[in-house]
Amino acid sequence: MGHKVHPRVFRLGVTRGWDAVWFANGKQMRQNLKEDVGIRAFLKKELKEALVDRIEIERSRQNLKISIFSAKPGLVIGRAGAGIEELSKKIKQNFFRGKRVGISINVKELSQSSLFACVVGQQMAAEIEKRMPFRRVMKSAVERVMKAGAKGVKVMLSGRLNGAEIARTEMIAQGKTPLHNLRSDIDFASVKAQTIWGSIGVKVWINRGEVFEEVAEKSLHNSMTP
Repeated sequence: MGHKVHPRVFRLGVTRGWDAVWFANGKQMRQNLKEDVGIRAFLKKELKEALVDRIEIERSRQNLKISIFSAKPGLVIGRAGAGIEELSKKIKQNFFRGKRVGISINVKELSQSSLFACVVGQQMAAEIEKRMPFRRVMKSAVERVMKAGAKGVKVMLSGRLNGAEIARTEMIAQGKTPLHNLRSDIDFASVKAQTIWGSIGVKVWINRGEVFEEVAEKSLHNSMTP
């Protein structure tokens, strides 16, 4: 029996940090968690065109700091920051109505968007929704990721591909994607594409190299120098 473990969760506390930075007990913990899930779902729906990779939430007593990592930050910020103001108003109305909560939203640009699995998955899902041939979508995504400097990539599509009557799974892999190795920086994302034939699942694994490579190279260089 193979046990499937989320690559991000597997590396939490080792090579990855948490997307939520706060502490609470009992009912407050449940309330904060419910708000976090709702805020993330709301922002990803509102900013679908901005290709958001992840949303980090940091809390203090009466303040909420939201960091949005996007491949297209201009779509989030808007003209003279109008987009951020509108987002903060909507979040207050939907989640903190009647409460005194200060909301600050920071938008950060992804330097190489092709090395982030969630962005690649969203791009693939958008192309599939436009009825592009799924094999071309998979091959172009793999080429794009490898050109960006990844050590390996694996993409998987599941569902009624190209409108076939029987659902199936197709996969393309290139390079190395070691999932049992904690050293490897594996980014994973699962995205859903809504087509006229039904939902198609998109899964992407990207190996961005070993986290401790630079440390090992420095120690080796120091040991060789007199």
